[in-house]
Amino acid sequence: MSLWRKKAFPMPEGARERILERLRRTPAAATVANLDFGVMERKVHPPSERYPRLKKMMEAVHAEFLETTEAEWPRTVRAFVESQGVKNLAYGPATAGGARLSESWPQSGARLVPYDRPIETLKRELFEEIDAGFTTTLGGIAETGSLILWPTPEEPRLLSLVPPVHLALLDTRRIYDSFWHVMRSEGWATRMPPNALLISGPSKTADIEQTLAYGVHGPKRLVVVALT
Repeated sequence: MSLWRKKAFPMPEGARERILERLRRTPAAATVANLDFGVMERKVHPPSERYPRLKKMMEAVHAEFLETTEAEWPRTVRAFVESQGVKNLAYGPATAGGARLSESWPQSGARLVPYDRPIETLKRELFEEIDAGFTTTLGGIAETGSLILWPTPEEPRLLSLVPPVHLALLDTRRIYDSFWHVMRSEGWATRMPPNALLISGPSKTADIEQTLAYGVHGPKRLVVVALT
C-alpha cells in the first residue's frame, strides 16, 4: 500500500493582491441582459378563472378544500379538526392568522399548540405528538396550481412539513397568474426570504416500480382553507 500527501504550492508573489484588486474593481451589480419576458407576461387568466383552475389542479393531486369566508374560517378549521379526530394543532401565534385562530378557539376539545419556543424544546412534541399544523399563505399560482408559503421565524416551515396534516389558509383574492407574476407583483428581487415554498398537494413519492406513497417526506394530507 502506498501513501501520498497532497503537495501545497505557494502562491506567486503579489498574486493575492492582484486578485483582490481585480475584485475591488468589479462593479457591485452585474449588468443584466435585456431579456424579453413577454411570453410569461402574457400568460394570464381571467380573475374569475384563477381560483377554479388552482382548485382543479390541486385536487387532481389529492389536495382537499374547505371553502369558507373571512368571518367563518376559524369555525371551519375547528369543525374540520373535530370531525377528523385531531387532538392537537400546531400554529404560529405571532401571525395575524394564528392570533385570529387562537382568540376564537374553545377551551375544550382539540388543543392548540403554539410554535413559540426554540425547536430544540419543541422537537419531540412536534415530531411525535402533533396531529396537524396550521399556516397562512402568501397566496396561490393559477398556472401551476400551487400555494405560496413564506416561512418566517414566527411561522417556520416545519409547521407545514412535519405534522401528518397541513391546513393552509388561502385568500382566493391573492391568486396570481404565474410564478413570474408573483415575483414581479411582490418585488421578490428585493426581499427574497431564505426559503419560499410552493406546495401543490400532500407529500408523495414513488419507488422504482411506480408505487405511489403519500406522507413519506411530509404531510399525508393538504387541506386548503379557501376564503371565497
